[in-house]
Amino acid sequence: MSTNHTPQLLNERIILVTGAAEGLGRAVALACAKHGATVVLMDFEDTDLEGTYDAIEANGGPQPANLLLDLAKADSLLCEGAAFTLGNEFGRLDGLVHCAAFAPYLSRIDDYDPGDWAQVIQVNLSVPFMLTQACLPLLRAAPEASIVFTADRVGRRGLAYWGAYTAAKFGIEGLVQTLAEETRDSSAIRVNSFDPGIVRTAMRAALYPAEDPYIHPDPSSVTPGYIYLLGAESRGVTGQALSAATLLDSGAAS
Repeated sequence: MSTNHTPQLLNERIILVTGAAEGLGRAVALACAKHGATVVLMDFEDTDLEGTYDAIEANGGPQPANLLLDLAKADSLLCEGAAFTLGNEFGRLDGLVHCAAFAPYLSRIDDYDPGDWAQVIQVNLSVPFMLTQACLPLLRAAPEASIVFTADRVGRRGLAYWGAYTAAKFGIEGLVQTLAEETRDSSAIRVNSFDPGIVRTAMRAALYPAEDPYIHPDPSSVTPGYIYLLGAESRGVTGQALSAATLLDSGAAS
């Protein structure tokens, strides 16, 4: 596998990135555009998608598109509507990257509010499932397509106080394995999860307010892993639970 990404590795690819207004999603979107992709930016209605949009244009990337979806309230019909809009505009989808995440607090299971539990599962597991399901026809219409689910260490080995977020991320790993098996021999779609590790995000800062956020790397430091999984270099890699700690250190993506 190549250790260097060519500038136009994702040239002419259409890639949808959720959570694209800030943090990891914004960094992934900017990296995709830098490598030639036309990026569809998805986030909540009240987020600053225009900031990401303008940054891509200022950096000379292909003109992106904004697609608003309130993940906290989305259902299958809204996800199907988003996919319909993508189909009308582009006709296919070469990549789908799930970066949106939500965790309101850390809490013992004893004290976890059931309503908050449902919302965390909704944003981190149910909507990624529904959006992926709705986009599968568009992904199948591409010559080859890649779905990347952002994973988390707490979704591979449970840690105290992470509650619904841990449950959702464990569910994502199961979804990746199942979908990879279902698409392995019947399509050119590959499906993987990628744990970026702890990076500097607003969610991390909110959960650990006493922590100096600058002890963690900028999200842009892990985007080569996403680019590798979206590009032709990872052709044939599917059903894998990957991480920045191993993938980037191995030289497979840099």
